[in-house]
Amino acid sequence: MTRITFGTSGWRGILCEDFTFDNIKVVVQAIADHVVASGEKEKGVIVGCDSRFMGDRFAKEAARVLAGAGIRTFLCNRDTPTPVISHEILRRRAAGAINFTASHNPPEYNGVKFSPSWGGPALPETTKDIERRANEMLGEICYKECQLDSAIKEGLLEEIDPKEEYLRDLERKIDFSVLKSLGKVALNPMYGTGRGYLEEPLMAHHVPVEIVNNYRDPYFGGFPPEPSEKYIQDFIGKVKGDPQIRLGLATDGDADRFGIVDEDGTFIEPNYIIALLLDYMIRMRGCTGGVARSVATSHLVDAVAKKHGIELFETPVGFKYIGELISKDKIIIGGEESAGLTIKGHVPEKDGILACFLVAEMVAREGKSVKALLERLYGEVGRFVTSRENIHLTPELEEAFAGKLQATPAEFAGIKVKDTVTMDGAKFIMEDGSWLLFRKSGTEPVVRLYGEASSAGQLSKLMAAGRELIHK
Repeated sequence: MTRITFGTSGWRGILCEDFTFDNIKVVVQAIADHVVASGEKEKGVIVGCDSRFMGDRFAKEAARVLAGAGIRTFLCNRDTPTPVISHEILRRRAAGAINFTASHNPPEYNGVKFSPSWGGPALPETTKDIERRANEMLGEICYKECQLDSAIKEGLLEEIDPKEEYLRDLERKIDFSVLKSLGKVALNPMYGTGRGYLEEPLMAHHVPVEIVNNYRDPYFGGFPPEPSEKYIQDFIGKVKGDPQIRLGLATDGDADRFGIVDEDGTFIEPNYIIALLLDYMIRMRGCTGGVARSVATSHLVDAVAKKHGIELFETPVGFKYIGELISKDKIIIGGEESAGLTIKGHVPEKDGILACFLVAEMVAREGKSVKALLERLYGEVGRFVTSRENIHLTPELEEAFAGKLQATPAEFAGIKVKDTVTMDGAKFIMEDGSWLLFRKSGTEPVVRLYGEASSAGQLSKLMAAGRELIHK
């Protein structure tokens, strides 16, 4: 291990290769030093983990290092959703939280992220400070550890269960009473932290549920715990095969992302869910404010914002930027194409549990399927079809890629480029409103290619032109 590097959501690594106890203790000590330097040591730090292999052990080791630094720790008593940890930061007014999660990465990964006292993902100035501190100590025994029983006796460690307070807060934000008219709902926590958080509120309100993959499995059934169409085919089959099921709701490994399956088994792109919920919250809830989306997210959100005359904020990829706008009470809803969203008055962090229940409320109150609601919205603002591909690069293509985007191409698929956005990668907006975005991964030889057009046929041509530019 030569360097600790925080990405858009913490530091992630492969278990036993770079994600080891020694390296984790260095990162936790760096976080402890950051908290002390911030003058928030007395507020304490929450520590949690998702359902990945050894997550609970990593969490306990983090608690020992924090106690060794004299920082009080609130240790979650089971694997805990990321948004629940965020909620607990705000409820306790803690200095922040350390969360061991690799979100929707494959099972061989784990990760650690720090969320500061405002409850959202750490902003770049925070992660850079932690990175600097960690890399200066890497390879050294730079931490002091305290035994857990001693930490408890000294008042430096307390085991907590944040579930009840989080679910109580959801009762104030979701109209569960209307869900009684919905009918049976299928649930899929994907062997992750959403277990209990999805079914218990629904069952308490007498909503019939059908649940799959509802036990802890660090291998996540052999797939990445990502609620995308590719990885939830068993769940889609369950919804499609039961005519009584009105809606399918899924969350990823740490329950900060969502997956929605309509009553006929159709997987609904997260991009469209963000736009649908924005429209619903303005029309049916009377919410006011702006909306935020990442640069890679559908412009269907823009069309809904224009329809209602509200301000649109475009952010770089990384939910921390959206979370910051939520914390400043500037937006009704903020979302990313990668299935992350939150709403005004809620935590400044992605919340897949909240997203699932909001969709259920919308479908129940409107009395229409998600597809029917989407078609109605298209009729009002126009049709948007979106796609994303990961394109792996050879060493030669990777070396040449940066130079290909230094000059703006004149056109793609015969459509002239009207504007260029270089906020996060290179986004080319065409004269007809369609667009392509090229984003190079910071951790692997991959280009993420995003595109959107008004029809599937046109989008196919645009994506082909994008691939051609990368491979040229």
